[in-house]
Amino acid sequence: MSADQIDPQAKRAAARQSRIPLPHGGYKLKLLRLLSGPLTRLQNRNPPSVGATESVSVPGPEGNSEARRASGSRAKADDLDARLYRPAGDPPYPTVVFFHGGGFVLGSVETHDWLCRHLTRESGCAVLSVEYRLAPEHPFPAAVEDAYAAVEWAADSTERLRGTGDVAVAGDSAGGNLAAVTALMAAERDGPEIAHQVLLYPGIGIDPEQESMREHAGVVLSQEDIEWFSEAYYRSEIHRRNPYADPINAGDLSGVAPATVVTAGFDPLRDGGKAYAEKLVADGVATRYENYPSMVHGFMTMQEVDRAREAIADVAADLADALHE
Repeated sequence: MSADQIDPQAKRAAARQSRIPLPHGGYKLKLLRLLSGPLTRLQNRNPPSVGATESVSVPGPEGNSEARRASGSRAKADDLDARLYRPAGDPPYPTVVFFHGGGFVLGSVETHDWLCRHLTRESGCAVLSVEYRLAPEHPFPAAVEDAYAAVEWAADSTERLRGTGDVAVAGDSAGGNLAAVTALMAAERDGPEIAHQVLLYPGIGIDPEQESMREHAGVVLSQEDIEWFSEAYYRSEIHRRNPYADPINAGDLSGVAPATVVTAGFDPLRDGGKAYAEKLVADGVATRYENYPSMVHGFMTMQEVDRAREAIADVAADLADALHE
């Protein structure tokens, strides 16, 4: 499942990333969030071109107005911030709703701008990248509520998005978890029809006894990082067992959208993602699973890694096949 050694480009990128350790406490977390703004602006200074981008306000889930107002994090209490990437060419376009990674506590539209731009260019789809509430300030199920609200809005806003009406979901790491959960919720609640789900090294089915956890914890993600992220988001063992917190716990996945699942050989989350792909297949869901043996967690956002572009092109082709008639 993993190569003899990490790809040299990925190894260098991971080493640079490790210079800023992940925080395991409130003050350090706030500091890193503040630093991420200028760092990502520097990283994104020469972005891949797309047809157009637009800032979008997406109505959030009902019942959150008071909490959002109290947090003061958004100008309008009920709205989620999002960025819409449109491809070159004339509309209408299919829509991919994208959720960023970051362990449910970090990440933003900005940290995943490069990835979303390439997805847009390669797939010919519009990509709606959504900000969702972050833990530990907003633990489960806040992110799930926001993600599902965004998918419902995208499905109902064909004219606003200049869309075809075809919708897919995608995400990496924690965002891959949210993409899978929204696909499950849509199936179980008779919600929006989702044409495809793309799960990039998703945070699903993580078990400390897995081989990938034993052998690769410490490569990009340490055991302590994973435990802290999990505690910040789930808060209790009861929540961990909820299928909408971790869809590996779902009893039946047979109604969910066809899937693309990507893992990385040196990623401690590899075996959880593989287990979820196997569960999808066992329940009769059309699934393409691909493991990149020499890659690390988060490699598809590493701009200097050639294999990242190849992987993005592959998943974008899956989206194009699913969404373009």
